[in-house]
Amino acid sequence: MSRGVLVRLLLVIGLLGGCAALALNKEPRLGLDLRGGTQITLQAKDSPSGVEANADNVDKAVGVLRGRVDALGIAEPTLVRSGENRILVELPDVQDPRQAVEVLGRTAQLTIHPVVASAASADAEPSKPDNQVLTSDNGDFIEIGPTRIEGSRIKGADARNDPSRGVDWTVNIDFDGTGGSAWEEMTGEAACNQPGDPKRRVAIVLDGEVISSPPVAETVVCDVGIGGNGTEITGGFTVDQAKDLALLIEGGALPLPVEVIENRTVGPTLGEEAIEASWKAAVLGLILTALFITVIYRLVGFVATVALTSYALLAYAILVGLGSTLTLPGLAGFVLAIGLAIDANVLVFERAREEYAEHPSAGMKRALMVGFNKAWTAIIDSNVTTLLAAALLFLLASGPVKGFGVTLSIGVVASMISALVIARVLTELTVQLPFVRRRPKLTGLADVGRVRLWLEERNPDLMSRRRTWLGLSGALVVIALLGMVTQGLNLGVEFTGGRQLEYTTAEKISVDRAREAVTDAGFPTATVQAADDDKISVRTGKIDDTEKDRIREAIAEAGGDATQVRDESISASLGKELRNKALLAFGIALLAQMVYLGIRFKWTFGLSAVLTMFHDVVIVTGAFAWLGKPIDGIYLAAALTIIGLSVNDTVVVFDRVRERWQGSSEEKFTEAANKACLETTPRTINTGLGAMFILAALAILGGDSLQDFAIALLLGLFIGTYSSVFVATPLASYLQERWPMPRATKVKRGPRAPDDSGAVI
Repeated sequence: MSRGVLVRLLLVIGLLGGCAALALNKEPRLGLDLRGGTQITLQAKDSPSGVEANADNVDKAVGVLRGRVDALGIAEPTLVRSGENRILVELPDVQDPRQAVEVLGRTAQLTIHPVVASAASADAEPSKPDNQVLTSDNGDFIEIGPTRIEGSRIKGADARNDPSRGVDWTVNIDFDGTGGSAWEEMTGEAACNQPGDPKRRVAIVLDGEVISSPPVAETVVCDVGIGGNGTEITGGFTVDQAKDLALLIEGGALPLPVEVIENRTVGPTLGEEAIEASWKAAVLGLILTALFITVIYRLVGFVATVALTSYALLAYAILVGLGSTLTLPGLAGFVLAIGLAIDANVLVFERAREEYAEHPSAGMKRALMVGFNKAWTAIIDSNVTTLLAAALLFLLASGPVKGFGVTLSIGVVASMISALVIARVLTELTVQLPFVRRRPKLTGLADVGRVRLWLEERNPDLMSRRRTWLGLSGALVVIALLGMVTQGLNLGVEFTGGRQLEYTTAEKISVDRAREAVTDAGFPTATVQAADDDKISVRTGKIDDTEKDRIREAIAEAGGDATQVRDESISASLGKELRNKALLAFGIALLAQMVYLGIRFKWTFGLSAVLTMFHDVVIVTGAFAWLGKPIDGIYLAAALTIIGLSVNDTVVVFDRVRERWQGSSEEKFTEAANKACLETTPRTINTGLGAMFILAALAILGGDSLQDFAIALLLGLFIGTYSSVFVATPLASYLQERWPMPRATKVKRGPRAPDDSGAVI
């Protein structure tokens, strides 16, 4: 064993040991779609008094809202500012968010007013323009004067009970200096009126509603008032009434009005089922992929799958080490990255096969090292393009889909470490074993494979039919566009706004029966569909909780009983914004890939790749339109991943095209492109089949949302594999005729590798 290999082996052992220690000692942070609970997104707005909804003021609002949530007794809540003027609230284990939404929804500034008169009705005209007529907490109608104390002057409020004074509870309020002075002056003025006179009352108003209007006690002296920067409200309160009032008063000092624009609730059983389904899909996909790679590449394939098992440990350790949140789409990101790791190994092994076929006397170790060196650029390019798509998901997506961008990025990094570091060390050690050196065929690298030999014998001229391939692709795009126009896109509530509910029923009912029940309940335009595991999904426009209860009761009557497992509500404005962001993400992804490939290759190659990616996404979207499948945030993740997968294949082909074109002096570009396509076909087939095992396992076991995600990626993988040869390469050849890529004057070679004896050759 050479010193370099020994050092790398020790580093790998140390890396895996550190990852194992981190994984065993730190718990992962689960997203609400896995743990169960409620996520609420609030939109802050400028206040009528002129307070701007900027980052500083929104941060102050977060502090006030945190106090409100803490008062509800919810364990481990999360409240953070999102962007400039949004607040993300996560409430684990909360399945009925009505109380939380009600408390958070009381978002106008709390104000305290003098009561100037009683009123005959809520519609009565106030005596002065600055006054208002409101219904009091006692049910009568009162006219209140202008604001005397802002809610920001309240330092705190709490419920108290003095046993010496009986069983009734009181609410104690603390003011700052300015608020205390104003309270003393206002109560002194009120005390000058006779008991029973409405002018002796003060009104505490929150969100346009009088939450308390107590009279000033008879012991208070006229024009003196209640001093000491504090006061006490009595009224025969129960403990719950006192706590609720204290919560509203203390939490009412919000500097900005906010609006609930998104509300997601997921049952814990749904998360448990998703976790179980995902790990089963991962294990099954890994086993099938391992068997396939071992059959194709024999001993080095088996060693690569051993290295691949370290991927899960690496990815998990990075996740918990960064404190990232694991979401349901994020699980799919981890599983998908297994296929990316296989792709890197396949690229290396195919290059090593070629090298050994040309120089068998140099030994298997050299062939393997040259394989790693020559595959390096294609591996980096393909993974960078995937990371670009993941970064866009993180920046422009929302909710659980944002988690997919994070975990996909982590998965890509972990897969590269697994394939280029751990697999390299293990395969180099394996091929140096005396038993293996004497039997090179055991490695799986001693021949180029049957597919490659068959292609070399037949030598089909694919580029001579490039017009036919482009015509076929054009026809597929037209069919896809027809599906979008005639069938329409089944946009989810994320992009349209509205409410999506999902239920399990005690007895299995058909979709038609569920649809009939929902229609009879007064929702004829609702979309009712079957979800996985006999669940019923209902998508409507904007409805309130009372209307939601009517839908649940209708489903329960039809199915014996109904248990809610999901509730998502998104405002129309947010849906429009997310829809625009999705289109923006798609456009930026195409532009970013074109710029990157233009720099790495030539702008004609970048343009060809982008047109091919657009072709792939349009066809998959058209297929979803014909099938009536939802176009939602999960599909956005799939579409951007399809771009990554598509360019992944295209980069490998283009890398070989450039190598052949710049390494020859007489070969025509179409000839070089044709040979490049044939030479990379074994890699394309082997990588595609390896990834298809993973995605097929997700499609079968991954649950309703992940099934659609996996189906989209399966279609994208199949179309992307086809298009890299039959769309991207023909397009590049046509552009080459108009704007040719020059041949290199000197062929660049990779680092020189030592032979089996350690000498440089």
